[in-house]
Amino acid sequence: MKKNELISIIIPVYNTEDYLDKCLSSIINQTYKNIEIIIIDDGSTDNSKKIIKQYMNKDCRISYYYQNNSGVAIARNSGIDKAQGDYIAFIDSDDYIDLTFIEKCMLLSKMMMFFQFAEQLMS
Repeated sequence: MKKNELISIIIPVYNTEDYLDKCLSSIINQTYKNIEIIIIDDGSTDNSKKIIKQYMNKDCRISYYYQNNSGVAIARNSGIDKAQGDYIAFIDSDDYIDLTFIEKCMLLSKMMMFFQFAEQLMS
């Protein structure tokens, strides 16, 4: 396992201006810093794009893509196509995450790999 793997965080957005600030703030302030934030705007008609652009000015890890409304599954798949990370996380734009969420996920992943390796050695 590489040290400090890149995590791609994919956020499908559709008219969530009331929640987007809290969502993006929780993501850009993660304790695990090696992340790319891929936002797929699924045809929003509210101020979501404006809020996203403000965050893009603060954080160069954010990429923004617009598509005509096609649904959350297509938006997630579009994000996967653009992802460069070793791992992918999906966060809905009306949710927010604990500031240590990605760090804890990475720790858990490493622990699982260790136990799998130990199990192979013992069998």
